[in-house]
Amino acid sequence: MIAVASRFLFAASLFLLPSTVMAQGSRTPEITGTWRVQAGADVKEGPREVIIRADSSASWGRETVRWRVVRDKIWIAIGGEWEIYDLRLRARDLTLSGGDLTKPVTLQRIGPPSPRPANISIPPDPDNI
Repeated sequence: MIAVASRFLFAASLFLLPSTVMAQGSRTPEITGTWRVQAGADVKEGPREVIIRADSSASWGRETVRWRVVRDKIWIAIGGEWEIYDLRLRARDLTLSGGDLTKPVTLQRIGPPSPRPANISIPPDPDNI
């Protein structure tokens, strides 16, 4: 009886494996956290530290924006319009390129995101303005 049950579980796991792998492959990358530009990187006037929260807000300095991930791109709402960047996530490194960037920028995750202050709202979605 135990051998039959073990074979059933093994067969069931083989049947479910492709759908599990597919689901994992289609998930949105986990980019929430506090990110810092690597030391020595030239970001000109750009931020050196960015906080990306699960509530779709991101902050740097006094700026708070809305974000979303679409496939391998991150869309950031700046000034009522989406700026779209290529996104690559590897371990603790997040690399952005394209958009208004003249060269790729790599940030390293240094910790979890801090909460968005209650008096700061998430900017509206440009698609719904």
